[in-house]
Amino acid sequence: MGTGGKTSNAHVISATWHHKHVSPIADDSDLRRGIGELLSRWGGLQMAVKNQWGGHDSLKKSQELVHQLFNLLSQSNVITVEEIENYLHESLLLSFNTEIEDGSIEEVAEQLMILHEEHYLRGSH
Repeated sequence: MGTGGKTSNAHVISATWHHKHVSPIADDSDLRRGIGELLSRWGGLQMAVKNQWGGHDSLKKSQELVHQLFNLLSQSNVITVEEIENYLHESLLLSFNTEIEDGSIEEVAEQLMILHEEHYLRGSH
């Protein structure tokens, strides 16, 4: 696939997975950790990092994505899952020259939305 590619078998994270593997959000550090854990288990992103589709600094780009998502989810209590999906699509295309078309972006966006809602329900903003 060269320096970019499309994945079709990336890991899809289910709501059941989320409840078994992601602890409730209590504060900002928990939100950051939850985002990091979620992205570290996302097969499509990890494939892009492993194959360096974003160049030699692909790992750094994935860490920056965690930071950018943290900023997005911790500073805004008015965000939609569609906005998160669009952000993920754009980030993967621009940073990793990758399009993921297996539905995992939508699933990850839903899980990020859950993390965001838990963060605000706990009053950590």
